[in-house]
Amino acid sequence: MVVAARQQLTREWWQEYGRRFSLHVSVLVVREASAGDRDAATRRLRAIEHLPVLELKEDAMILADHLVVRRAIPAGSAEDALHIALAAAHGMDYLLTWNFAHLANAIMRERIETVVMDSGLRCPVICTPEELMER
Repeated sequence: MVVAARQQLTREWWQEYGRRFSLHVSVLVVREASAGDRDAATRRLRAIEHLPVLELKEDAMILADHLVVRRAIPAGSAEDALHIALAAAHGMDYLLTWNFAHLANAIMRERIETVVMDSGLRCPVICTPEELMER
C-alpha cells in the first residue's frame, strides 16, 4: 500500500507541480528507468525523454567519493552518493527521491550537507515529491 501511495503521489506531482520547475534527470535515473519490466520501463522512459540529462562530471565523481569516505553515505550505496553529487555539481536546487535509507533521511542530512558544502558546492534540498507539493 505504501508503494502504491508513493507512486500515486509521484504521478500527481508530475502532473500538477512538475511544470513549475526546470526538471532534469541524471544518467543514473535514465539507467534506473530502463530497468525492470519492459512495458513499465518504456512508460518511464517516455515520461523523461524530453528532460535534459545531467552527465557525469569529474567534480561529481570526486564529491561522490568524499561522501562515501567521510561516511555521509555508506560504502555499499555509492550510487546514492553519485545521485547527490551530480545534483550538486550541476547546481540543482532539489533532488527528489523516495529513498529514505540514505537520501531523504533527516539523520544523514547534516552529514551530507556538510560534505557537499566542504567541497565548495551547494547541497540541493533532498526531499520527496510529497514534500515539494503545496497543499
